[in-house]
Amino acid sequence: MGFDRWRYVLPLRLRSLFRSNSVDRELDDELQFHIERQIELNVARGMNPAEARHAAIRAMGGVEQQKEACRDQRRVQLGDNVIRDTGYGLRLLRRTPIFTAVAILSLALGIGANAAIFQLIDRIRLRSLAIANPHELAEVRANGPQAFGSYDGVNSKATYPLWELIHAHQTAFSAMFAWGDAEFLVGRGREARKARGLWVTGDFFPVLGIVPERGRLLGPDDDRRGCGAGSAVVSHAFWQAYFGGRESVTGSTLTLLNQPFTIVGVTPASFTGLEVGQTFDIALPVCSASLWDSRVDQRDRWWLTIMGRLKRDWTIARADQHLRTLSPGFLDATIPPGYDAGLIDEYRRLRFGVFPAGRGVSRLREEHGTSLSLLLGLTGLVLLITCGNLATLMLARASAREREIAVRVAIGASRARLVSQTLIESLLVASAGAALAVPVALLSGRTLVAFLDTSTSPINLTLTMDWRLVTFVGAIATLAAVLFGLVPALRVSMVDPIAALRGASRGLTLDRHRARFQRGLVVAQIAVSLVLIFSALLFMQTFRNLAAVDIGFEPDRAIAVYFLDLASQNLPVEQKAAFQEQLTGEIRSVPFRVTGVAGDKRKASRFAYVSPGYFDTLKVPIRSGRDFAALDNARSRRVMLVNESFVRSHLGGLSPLGATIRTIAEAGFPETTYEIIGVVGDTKYADLREEDCWCDMAGGSMAPIAYVPIAQNPSPYAWAPVIVRSSTRLAGIASAIGQRVARLNPAIVIQFVELKTEIRERLIRERMIAWIAAAFGILAMTLVAVGLYGIIAYLAVSRRNEIGIRLALGSTRAQIAGLVLRDHLWLMTTGVAIGLPLAVAAMRGARALLFGLTPTDVPTVVGASCLLASTGVVAAALPAWHAARIRPDVALRCD
Repeated sequence: MGFDRWRYVLPLRLRSLFRSNSVDRELDDELQFHIERQIELNVARGMNPAEARHAAIRAMGGVEQQKEACRDQRRVQLGDNVIRDTGYGLRLLRRTPIFTAVAILSLALGIGANAAIFQLIDRIRLRSLAIANPHELAEVRANGPQAFGSYDGVNSKATYPLWELIHAHQTAFSAMFAWGDAEFLVGRGREARKARGLWVTGDFFPVLGIVPERGRLLGPDDDRRGCGAGSAVVSHAFWQAYFGGRESVTGSTLTLLNQPFTIVGVTPASFTGLEVGQTFDIALPVCSASLWDSRVDQRDRWWLTIMGRLKRDWTIARADQHLRTLSPGFLDATIPPGYDAGLIDEYRRLRFGVFPAGRGVSRLREEHGTSLSLLLGLTGLVLLITCGNLATLMLARASAREREIAVRVAIGASRARLVSQTLIESLLVASAGAALAVPVALLSGRTLVAFLDTSTSPINLTLTMDWRLVTFVGAIATLAAVLFGLVPALRVSMVDPIAALRGASRGLTLDRHRARFQRGLVVAQIAVSLVLIFSALLFMQTFRNLAAVDIGFEPDRAIAVYFLDLASQNLPVEQKAAFQEQLTGEIRSVPFRVTGVAGDKRKASRFAYVSPGYFDTLKVPIRSGRDFAALDNARSRRVMLVNESFVRSHLGGLSPLGATIRTIAEAGFPETTYEIIGVVGDTKYADLREEDCWCDMAGGSMAPIAYVPIAQNPSPYAWAPVIVRSSTRLAGIASAIGQRVARLNPAIVIQFVELKTEIRERLIRERMIAWIAAAFGILAMTLVAVGLYGIIAYLAVSRRNEIGIRLALGSTRAQIAGLVLRDHLWLMTTGVAIGLPLAVAAMRGARALLFGLTPTDVPTVVGASCLLASTGVVAAALPAWHAARIRPDVALRCD
């Protein structure tokens, strides 16, 4: 068909679909024109007008037939049928507003819940970075646990010496860069504010292909060793918040680390960094990092992440093998000084590998990836139950329309057209549900993000409506429409018009054979609901167990005080110790009961540095020996306290007091011999669950911990967290401590966190799963109750004649109720028998999320089964009661 032909045909087809009345009028006029011309010819040949008209119509072959032939030539019959069936479906839905509202709301909740979880998974696990060709980006990191030196930032995967060697000797990448994260203080004195920063090498922005919104971005010329304070780049969000979007921001001076940096550019709004869930405010060249910490060049200082773009002919596997081959040379050349032979051997066994990085790095991915996948599975089960319920309701509606359908079949409606109409009705319901599901998904997703966002672990995720969300919602809605609409559509097409019009018991309503499918739907709903209820109970018990775990100290009225003063990071060791002593002394002058100082929490060695008063502050009992005293300082003999798990695991039950413990040498921590002067009670160290390896070694649920006076720390921090216990409100504590600390250094920024809050935020994942699973469990029970009620009532009505006969023959009403409840018992027993193994199997896959119980926990199995059974009894009681009150004369007369 040529272009000129399409210029005529396409508009005609569109007008035939959307302006059919106008096109039909034009067709009538055209046919009438031909008839009149033929009449004129016939009259000219000698016919009278009446004969001429009849002859003209006969010659045309029938006006209506010609109209249908013309419509067929337009090839829009399918579209026309869809439009007509859509109008018919809308009229049907308007006639049953309760069904329509329930169906749309159910689908909106089910699809919206799935879409909300999908949004989070998409942002955290699936979406690529907003950079050019993200699939080319790869990360280099040590493949295996790292337990060497110290770590700064959550993405600490390499030292600077390792970065230099890898960058210089690898051949797999066309270009590489390294970056680290840190917190900066912007400004001076009490006006200073915290900002999230990035240390970046000179190739960071060029390799990523980021185009500046203002000015320029950092490049190789900005990253020269020993550069000091120089250029800085700010993010779009920081530019708007701190500078108010000022056009002249480039060239402005920003005080960081008590040094002036010149802003040379602004990144685009689309680029927020390489860590998913976090944004950066300021990017500085790596060469300036010595202003932040003089130890950044040390071989035991892990603070960088290494990335790059693979060469076109290199795969991840090939590059991985390449880096593994080079690893021994890199590690031999960077052995940190002060390591003993054992640590050196472990260090040399590390191997660097290459991993895809097109989706960035993410703490959220590691912490919440499994739980989000689990929640997506749970929401999928809820949607499955919803579809089962809607299928049952659609079958019931088909039963109510049996005579109407029979009439349509009798007058010539094709069965394919009946299927089409029912499916279109299902699609209309699903479309309305999908339209409502989008705002439900956005609201639910943002609520989940706010739920996960805590003071100790802030999250920055922006969820908006985009093509991914719309596509996912559309796909799920279409699938749901097929699931709950296909079988009712096929059932409608199987109506026997003769039986239905005669009202015989073989029609759609009273056909017990067809009721088997509805029974099967309800059994499936019961089985799936049991999975949801069982998982909800397990996760609720897990949360309860973790909330009730004995942490070994009293967090009530205890407050952790954190300090941020990056300028003091580079102080010599002696000055750091003096600074810490002065800081503690100032806070001790506050009239609170008792204070203590805790070692830096980032150390993962189960080796804590604490001040005198630490155990009294946290109410950790001293089982034997004594507490630390002011005399236990850098000039006195080295002493330590250990917990009971340490005694069990390291001393083999020997008397601990007076025993000596020797530590192995590490960089900055020389080999030292300590004398044990006391034993304290067990406490949790970093996690309420605690790692199995530490607890198994101690033969209990607590990890072994050694405590050393903070004054004897060979590599002291200028500010260790201080623990304060007081009945005073947080505002009063903040004011009093702030005044004391300002005397020492007005530039120090203070953060207060109640220990109860910090512990509660450690349970954020478990709380989220427990609450959502509980909500889904309740929803599942409600849907099952509705489904059971519908099928039991349906079966009772279908057996009305039988019930009337039984009553007429002398059956009691209790026997009739039992007859109806037998159906319920069969459905419930079958559903539970199928659901239990499914529930146990599903929870075996989520074993890592449980605490204090197993996937086969017998009380939980019994509890879930009883809870579901009681729901079923309530749902079946009303239909049984109605069946028992049937009057036999009325039942028999109706038949």
